[in-house]
Amino acid sequence: MKTSLGQRQLLLQKLSPQQIQLMKLLQIPTALLEQRIKEEMEVNPALEETNDEFADEQVDFESGTDAAGEEAAAAASNEADAEETQYSDENFDLDDYLNGYMEDDPASYKERGESYQADEEEKTVPVAIENSFHEYLEQQIGLLNLTNEREETIAIQIIGSIDEDGYLRREPYAIADDLLFSQNLMIEEKEVVDILKKIQRLDPPGIGARDLQECLYIQLLIRIEQGEDLDDDELQALKVACKIINRQFEAFSKKHFDKLQRQFNLTEKQLRAAIHEILKLNPKPASGYIAGSMERSAQYIIPDFIVLNRDGELELTLNTRNAPDLRISDSFRDMLRSYNDQRRVNKLTRSQKETLQFIRQKIESARWFIDAIRQRHETMYKSMYAIMDYQTEYFLSGDEKKIRPMILQDIADRTGLDVSTISRVANSKYVQTEYGTRRLKEFFSESLQNSEGEEVSTLEVKKILTEIISAEDKRKPLSDDKLTQLLQEKGYNIARRTVAKYREQLNVPKASLRKEL
Repeated sequence: MKTSLGQRQLLLQKLSPQQIQLMKLLQIPTALLEQRIKEEMEVNPALEETNDEFADEQVDFESGTDAAGEEAAAAASNEADAEETQYSDENFDLDDYLNGYMEDDPASYKERGESYQADEEEKTVPVAIENSFHEYLEQQIGLLNLTNEREETIAIQIIGSIDEDGYLRREPYAIADDLLFSQNLMIEEKEVVDILKKIQRLDPPGIGARDLQECLYIQLLIRIEQGEDLDDDELQALKVACKIINRQFEAFSKKHFDKLQRQFNLTEKQLRAAIHEILKLNPKPASGYIAGSMERSAQYIIPDFIVLNRDGELELTLNTRNAPDLRISDSFRDMLRSYNDQRRVNKLTRSQKETLQFIRQKIESARWFIDAIRQRHETMYKSMYAIMDYQTEYFLSGDEKKIRPMILQDIADRTGLDVSTISRVANSKYVQTEYGTRRLKEFFSESLQNSEGEEVSTLEVKKILTEIISAEDKRKPLSDDKLTQLLQEKGYNIARRTVAKYREQLNVPKASLRKEL
């Protein structure tokens, strides 16, 4: 086969480093943006946080930006085209570079807003501090009255096998095998079971259970043992609950209340009291652990956008309170000036050229990052403004039934942005309204036609479905067939399988599991 050399031209599209950086920044919610900025500052000494008194604010693009900001945004796109250019000592003019930077680049990517107030609160990111749950359990090993180091080793192995819900999913023989391979200890299954029973007495109650039935049963036994302040009725209800969970768990889980009454010869009042005690139990013992206590963990949400209703006029604000204000380091600019002055007198040495190249790269990287942050702000605001405009009726009224059918392509068409960009903006972002804080993805839904031929959002159908189920008689819950019939009577032409799908998406169990006494 004959080989030859030749030339050909190809037209290829490649994402610039700045575009890749922007796409990654768009995916980051406001709560994590400060952390990402600080990571960039750690690896790039040319990037620093300003101490400007106006740094802590919310950016309101509707009030307009100054000319410097617009020029900087335009300069960012020009830089993307020229990013591959390699400068040599002969074709790079430091004077032009410095002058261009000083004219083109504002102090930072934020401007002072009209709504700025001197007493605005300091930027903070609430963080729920959590200790290791397994460490919390290991700290209680001393309460188990273990007799030797061998038993302590078994206990640590069992605790390490407990999952994030507080259950022990592994069989005793598997734990014994682990100890044989990792610690070279020959352990009998009975030893593992004996130590496990002791661990199951630790806090939180129900820890180390192997299934839900055992978890609930352990909690009930502990409540009875520790129930010195219980009255006779409460104690009796707990004992009945123990019998139900221990002997007729399947009947209880399927809500066969008639069978339970016959089996244990209970009145409806007694059964209701026992079920009430069972419902107090925690099916996931480890779920509420936080900082050494068993209180329910608080979940903090920092909104990325804020929508206010000003006498019928919607006002959109981009929340940038947790993003440090950035600029190019003065020391790096001074070093560039210094090398420029030196080059006019003497030719730079090889070491000085390498230093100059390093400074230049860090400054360019810092400028790219600052511009990417600015473009992130602008893209997010533009996308959210289109969403707000599309869903104006909801933001004015707060009525979920007025949320219009909307897909990513609808917002992409309005903004001129790509669908993937809109998807990144909507991902893990929240908007604060006077009706509560909502995830952006909740505004996107498919559509279906009602009996009048109008397109309605699937969110509207789910809202009505929720209202119907909430109003049903819990003694005789509505089946999916009945729910379908009621929705059709309200003008929503929907199939039974679709109703079942929506019910599952709403985390609503089927009729037999919604039954109550």
